[in-house]
Amino acid sequence: MGETKTKPSKLTVGPNDDLSIGQSVLLGIQHVLAMDVYVVPFIIASIIGLTTKESSALIQSTFIAAGLATIIQSYFCMKLPVAQGPSFIPIGSVAGIYFANSQNGNGWGTVLGASLIGAILVIILGVTGIFNRLIKAFVPPIVGGTIIFIVGLSLMPVALNDNVFNASGDLGQNILLAIIAAVSLIFFAMIGSRFTGKGRIFRISSVILALIIGSFAAQFMGILDVSQVGNAPLISVPQLPFVDFHFSFDVSSILTMAIIYIVLMAETTGTWFAVSNVCEEPLTDENINRGVVGEGLGCLISSLLGTTPVTGYSTNAGIISITGVASKKVFVAAGAWFVVFGLSGKLSTLISSIPAPVIGGVFVIVCGIISISGLKVMKEVDINEKQMYVIAIPMILTLALTLIPKEFIQSLPQFLQYLFSSSVATASIAAILLNCLLPNEKIEESITEHEGEKAI
Repeated sequence: MGETKTKPSKLTVGPNDDLSIGQSVLLGIQHVLAMDVYVVPFIIASIIGLTTKESSALIQSTFIAAGLATIIQSYFCMKLPVAQGPSFIPIGSVAGIYFANSQNGNGWGTVLGASLIGAILVIILGVTGIFNRLIKAFVPPIVGGTIIFIVGLSLMPVALNDNVFNASGDLGQNILLAIIAAVSLIFFAMIGSRFTGKGRIFRISSVILALIIGSFAAQFMGILDVSQVGNAPLISVPQLPFVDFHFSFDVSSILTMAIIYIVLMAETTGTWFAVSNVCEEPLTDENINRGVVGEGLGCLISSLLGTTPVTGYSTNAGIISITGVASKKVFVAAGAWFVVFGLSGKLSTLISSIPAPVIGGVFVIVCGIISISGLKVMKEVDINEKQMYVIAIPMILTLALTLIPKEFIQSLPQFLQYLFSSSVATASIAAILLNCLLPNEKIEESITEHEGEKAI
């Protein structure tokens, strides 16, 4: 009997490998720095017109919710290195629910009440295993690889447009800062890959080094602004349930949020596939069921802390691939950092001071790595004519929904607005449907058989 060949691991630290507390703390912070956790609550606060104090409290609550959800998901529930953070998907529905119920003074309470019920429904999907059965039935490797690919593809325009091209300041300086951060990331990652001994430290800390160098470059250009850090309080208590806010329940708002949670789960599935792939760990039935429960618990905590749902962040899969560090302890440390940032106005203000182009330069490389991970999964599958469409159509949909004018999306019925607000969710559903509906007939074999019959 021949020996089975196993591929050498590309990880420097596996999910279950032991790390010291000091190493975990240092490595965990780069995941925190690479995530724009403060952006979603900042946007929501701007849309619904919260005061500066209310906005600060919302951002702090979001940091704490992200931290607790990350610890729950990565260490207790899914048991894979998955970081949780606020999603952009619910922004429109949150604003809609708020304004629809603001006349009676229950706007934010209704948002939180709908989020609370939606989170409980997600937990039920995980406990009963319904979501996992759907994944097993409809997401084979070709669909899973496509979903991973489009996750990275969908994030690239966000990294470039929102963080670089459309960011405040001079466009030339923004592009230069993004290039400096991206080149620094690649440089340190390559040093670590080339010199696997002492150079290992450069690979595993490449993200934070790139962010530091980018911030120093911004300081040299006169772009870095940390003036608000001095005015922020060192320690501040976030919002408390039933003290700073209350819950209100409205049937139509709950149904709206339930749809949002379905879209969120479709999107976070892509994150799980991406993390599973880069961690070289199979996504088992238990992982998925516990992951759904973890997702629901994280969203439940978010609503109890007075903020919007948190979900799996796919950017961290790219960071794992670049640094080679997949330790769950690092993600527990990242979760702890989130909580610390949430309790300190100074620290949360400091992290939000990193210039957007610097984050964009790192972010876009991470997006590319995620897409490559999807291609690696797809290359293991025989790609015939059907598979080409299963891959191509979702790719086209992802780009189309990214480029289409927002005014057109806003003119559509409410359900379609929710669905199309996430290009990943829409493209994932398309991949699943195409794989189920397109015939499996291999045209080339049919032609060969036909020519053989003619020859006889």
